[in-house]
Amino acid sequence: MSVSERIRRDTKTAMKERDKTRVAALRMIGAALKNGEIEAGRQLEEREEQTILRRQLKQREESATAFRKAGREERAASEAAEAEIVRSYLPEPLSQEKLEEIVDRAVAETGATGMKDMGAVMGRAMELSGGRAEGRELSALARKRLQ
Repeated sequence: MSVSERIRRDTKTAMKERDKTRVAALRMIGAALKNGEIEAGRQLEEREEQTILRRQLKQREESATAFRKAGREERAASEAAEAEIVRSYLPEPLSQEKLEEIVDRAVAETGATGMKDMGAVMGRAMELSGGRAEGRELSALARKRLQ
């Protein structure tokens, strides 16, 4: 079952349970996935769905941070709750050790020797992670390794 199908099913369940917060979050996620399908002109692959979900997660986390800075704790809590709902549809993140292994392997496979090779290392590391790692985490590890 694809993520889109799970979200549609879970939206119906949340509607029956009258869980307004979850329904709103799931509808927003569903709309983002549907927009991705429309842009692609076809059914999305799992990796593409994960990319969209990660983008949604990042938006929610950034919004929660902005609301906290503005002193609007209620809105920040709402955004954080939505972020958790999005996170529940993403695969389990990789451990720190596994991320380091991926970066080391990417450096070895690309023959990288310095920061000028950062793009090649990141491209290979993202491939190796199979969409289960945040780009910024891999980037920080790769930068540390290449310097």
